Amino acid sequence: MAEQETELSDKQKKEIAKWFLLNAPAGEIQYVAKDLKSVLNDDDVYDEAASEAFPVYNKSHMICLEMPGRFGDVLVTLYGELRDNEYLDPKTAQVAIVDHVKQVCTEVRPATDEELPSPYIEEYRCALEAEMLKYVGEAYPKGSCSVYCVNGKDAEGPGSDFELVVVISAARLSPQNFCNGSWRSIWNIEFVDDVQVLELKGKLQVGAHYFEEGNVQLDAKHECRDSTIFQSPDDSAIAIASVIRHHETEYLASLEASYLNLPDTTFKDLRRKLPVTRTLFPWHSTSQFSLTREIAKELGIGK
Repeated sequence: MAEQETELSDKQKKEIAKWFLLNAPAGEIQYVAKDLKSVLNDDDVYDEAASEAFPVYNKSHMICLEMPGRFGDVLVTLYGELRDNEYLDPKTAQVAIVDHVKQVCTEVRPATDEELPSPYIEEYRCALEAEMLKYVGEAYPKGSCSVYCVNGKDAEGPGSDFELVVVISAARLSPQNFCNGSWRSIWNIEFVDDVQVLELKGKLQVGAHYFEEGNVQLDAKHECRDSTIFQSPDDSAIAIASVIRHHETEYLASLEASYLNLPDTTFKDLRRKLPVTRTLFPWHSTSQFSLTREIAKELGIGK
């Protein structure tokens, strides 16, 4: 006797829908949402799942939204979050009000003094932001970056420790060509006054999705640490940007090298050690094989 199918509860449906939304590749959550809404056929369940999943997705993917009023773009990140739908843009000292499900910025308001760092911290933050904007403009043509103060933002002068976070987000979306990709990096920089040292901790993440007649995804992560000397705002900014540039360039080069070697390593290992002929395939001398020659031989052509 066949087992009787059990109807899923609304809570189970919501959790499954959230999983699909949260695991959508970069730039594809709206496509996933559209299909989910059709499959669920229940607006209440979909709306509840979307309202919980979209904010998490937007912050984890650090999406970039255009602010109305020609204020530029704002990054939706955990570090700039003031309230549920409000995100600080440090460059313009504006606060963006975001509709997470529609992925648009609906309003903008000036940030209050309490929401901004002290003049002393702002001097370091601005100098670092200027250097990072130069770097991102060169390295990531479709990238954005922001620099936030996450600890010690009220420090008034030397003698205090504080922490800045550099966030870089870049996406290249081309669904018409069946491929999307993203780069995300987060750099925590601790300014330790006692020992005059800057401690850097980086988290880099690369994602790619190719889906023409298939479904291939890349999700690569890398963490690194470094340090440099606590100097003046301008000198510290130059040193930090140099460290970040070095580590990110090195990681990209290692990724490129590993994928260039795929045919000779990973793909080669996927083959069985011995084919049905029980003879090892001569990978270093493939020129001796010719499909045309073999067919001609079998059919007796050219004799």
